Amino acid sequence: MATKLEYIWLDGYQPEPSLRSKTKIVDSAPSSPGDCPDWSFDGSSTEQAAGDDSDCLLKPVRLVPDPCRKNAFLVLTEVLSADGSVHPSNIRGTFEDDSDFWFGFEQEYTLMKDGLPLGFPSNGFPGPQGPYYCSVGFDNAAGRDVVEAHLDACLDAGLSVTGINAEVMKGQWEYQLFGKGAKAAADDLWISRYLLHRTAEQFGVSVSLHPKPIKGDWNGSGCHSNFSNTAIREQGGEELIKGICEKFAAEHAAHINDYGSDNDQRLTGLHETQAIDTFSYGVSDRGASIRIPVATVQGGWKGYLEDRRPASNMDPYRVVSRILSTVNG
Repeated sequence: MATKLEYIWLDGYQPEPSLRSKTKIVDSAPSSPGDCPDWSFDGSSTEQAAGDDSDCLLKPVRLVPDPCRKNAFLVLTEVLSADGSVHPSNIRGTFEDDSDFWFGFEQEYTLMKDGLPLGFPSNGFPGPQGPYYCSVGFDNAAGRDVVEAHLDACLDAGLSVTGINAEVMKGQWEYQLFGKGAKAAADDLWISRYLLHRTAEQFGVSVSLHPKPIKGDWNGSGCHSNFSNTAIREQGGEELIKGICEKFAAEHAAHINDYGSDNDQRLTGLHETQAIDTFSYGVSDRGASIRIPVATVQGGWKGYLEDRRPASNMDPYRVVSRILSTVNG
């Protein structure tokens, strides 16, 4: 039976890549990424090659069912140069994986229509923040039909989305996604973002991952990144946990450099953030750079840590790579 394979890759746009995709028809359904043929594309149209030497290659690395089409799969790929080497835009191919790490991402985003968040009037602003977080009702929750359709799409694709909620700003939402293994978790976040954009198409709205889509007294959007390894989960101890936080303090500038553009507009010290030029950590402190969850402390200083600095537009490959190098360094 003819099967549709939707090849997904990250382009060469800066400061963060955009998602691209195209469809290949094959004779039978694959059972793993290795069953999917390598493919190529015109890198001169994606900021990844010159016009006189334009071929780039797509290497399949993750395969999930396509929840939006019959007899179809989503194929996440890495970009290779024509000679088979890792392309400069391919961050996934630049670091060693660590399957001992678990990640939980809290992806915030804003649904937009005509340049404004859903629920914002064409002139002026809605009422101040307060009633929109985890809200219900037409006056407070804008875009729930999009959010529910995206949730179903992710679950049908087999992604480990663990929850959704309306966020603090009107038209702003969040979903949580869990993954075991650094690259696997980042892969699934990119696929979930692809499904978010594709779902929004069906409703005539767009998705903004900008960390501060509306200036003023409004919450920004982040992608809080929770993480653990066996030592954090099972060994624990106050000395271990605080020692990891001190490692993060020493690498704060390097982390910020990899945590998304325009993050200075979000990390101001207001709206549940720490200032971008300051590092802090604390138990149950949502104004800190690193939050030590109270459950981690109550569990004998065992569990996980939350890095609250990554912006909503961050490249998860950069974030997991940076966390791995800091914890393991």
